[in-house]
Amino acid sequence: MASSDRLRTELLKYFSSMETREPAISRVEYEGAKIAIYTRNLQTFLDRDRIARELVSMIKKRVVIRPDPELRLPPEEASERISKVLGDGYKLIFDEPLGEIVIESNSPSICNLDRSETLKNLMDEIRWVIRILREPMMPSKTIDRIKQYVFWDTKDKLEILRSIGEKVFRPQTFPPKDVRITILGGGQQVGRSSILVQTTESNILLDCGLSAGANNSLDMFPRFDTVPELIERLDAVIISHSHLDHIGLVPYLFKYGYRGPVYCVEPSIPLMALEQFDYISVAEKEGSFAYYTGNEVKMALQYCIPLRYGVVTNVTPDIRITFYNAGHIMGSGMVHIHIGEGLHNIVYTGDFKFEKSKTLDASAHRFPRIETLIMESTYGATPVPYTLEESEDMLAQKITATINRGGKVLIPVPAIGRAQEIMLVLNKLLAEKKMSETPVFLDGLVIEATSIHTAYPDFLASELQQRLRDGENVFMSEYFTAVRSESQRLEVLESRMPAVVMSTSGMLEGGPAIRYFREFAGDDLNSLIFVSYQVEGTLGRTLLKGSREVTLINEEGKSEVINVKMEVDKVDGFSGHSSRQQLLSFLRRITPKPQNLILVHGEPESIGSLARSASKILNANIYGPKNLETILLHPS
Repeated sequence: MASSDRLRTELLKYFSSMETREPAISRVEYEGAKIAIYTRNLQTFLDRDRIARELVSMIKKRVVIRPDPELRLPPEEASERISKVLGDGYKLIFDEPLGEIVIESNSPSICNLDRSETLKNLMDEIRWVIRILREPMMPSKTIDRIKQYVFWDTKDKLEILRSIGEKVFRPQTFPPKDVRITILGGGQQVGRSSILVQTTESNILLDCGLSAGANNSLDMFPRFDTVPELIERLDAVIISHSHLDHIGLVPYLFKYGYRGPVYCVEPSIPLMALEQFDYISVAEKEGSFAYYTGNEVKMALQYCIPLRYGVVTNVTPDIRITFYNAGHIMGSGMVHIHIGEGLHNIVYTGDFKFEKSKTLDASAHRFPRIETLIMESTYGATPVPYTLEESEDMLAQKITATINRGGKVLIPVPAIGRAQEIMLVLNKLLAEKKMSETPVFLDGLVIEATSIHTAYPDFLASELQQRLRDGENVFMSEYFTAVRSESQRLEVLESRMPAVVMSTSGMLEGGPAIRYFREFAGDDLNSLIFVSYQVEGTLGRTLLKGSREVTLINEEGKSEVINVKMEVDKVDGFSGHSSRQQLLSFLRRITPKPQNLILVHGEPESIGSLARSASKILNANIYGPKNLETILLHPS
């Protein structure tokens, strides 16, 4: 293994001290951001957890102990032993290059064995590493597609992992002296988030999104064009969460030659795939140009490194990262970036919610060290004058008023995050009879995204986790009907009965929500209720500003003027972003206090207002950079 001489010496020293008849190590391999140590020594495998912990403590790098092929039971025999312990209700995938058996199941009795003594004993017996992969409670084409990519071409997978390892564990050439932060997107705007962090040794990209309201590529893309040889020099891409304004252009990097790791929290991988494939599909349907193809999406997914909250991971020779819950959508992560050996520490919040919601726990606010905080500012100038409970009551009143007058309600929702939150809210309101009982139709990517949510209970609010582990689909109910075909959609559109329609996209920039809007807009009995942020330049923002005559492109590709007679409204309390009050509360409670505060992901008014208030809370240098501005951070 090619790493530093120091690392090789420490590993050899550790294992040579072990008293075993057979050598403890058969080989050592890179496995992405981990070092995989293979053994044919039974005792070493049985002691794998203790050995891995000791090595992590000693070399400060992630380590996994894997069984050499000579140590493992043959697959047929291993299958029989597993069957005796688990019975039925699962599928097996033998990932032989890694010495892993993946157990796919949605049976609570099997999924809840993860990290249990029963599972450890079974691994000891068959001498394979077992990983349980929870299947969603509803079919998911996205998850099925990703499994093909992950388990299909094992040769490519190993080569990718080794190539990533060579980037991560290469010898450090330059001692870190300073840190540079360049805003490529998201500076004094909401959209195309992308921040380049550079040291003398490393170049990492925080997010790589596109701008939903832009009319041309220069305004849609982060300003990659201003960084010479960015693709060639880039060491890692770190994704905070899977919304298009943060992940929409990751495959574009691979289209032009990037072959490095993409780090994200585990559920972000299928959610990212869902968003990117849908972006391509919508572009094709609208006759516009998608900036990448499905092949680039597949390639990007194969280079993804899934992480869990709280796991310290080396990403370059002088940078380690740790994800913390951001409370924005499932799998959203604040990124703690540790540079050098205590040289500088950055926390990038991404989008975050510093309040508990029905779907997620509130974001973290305690970190090991912080010198620089990069914080979103979406609602920096927008206080929310009512509580979550009051927001629920407002939503119930607006829906009930529309239903009682015989109209239909259209709620455009982002498929990921707000859709699931509003589903839980509507379930509650209907169950408690706080709103008129009416059919609720779910269209677009809502069902697929919700299916993915059911496969990752550990990343949801604490009170939802056990219910999902027990096999309850907390999001669906008798009140909801999934629209799965064009004929079903036509039935909803042509029906004269009052109803609620939840459909993507959340800003009316594409998807079936446009179809419903076109049909519902001309009737003053109907209403349109927004529950998420509307970016400047989108149809949603235009309607909220009061425009009652908008132009859409119809199915024949011709311009069509829509006279909007339906009621247009917004309920702010459901946003996945922190309100102004929550942003300021976060600054008061964050521990430790940062020396530098960089405000991004907000329009100029929001950033200016938030900066003025933050200056009364923090004794810090406060920046509100525009795109292309660079901030030089000196070590503390």
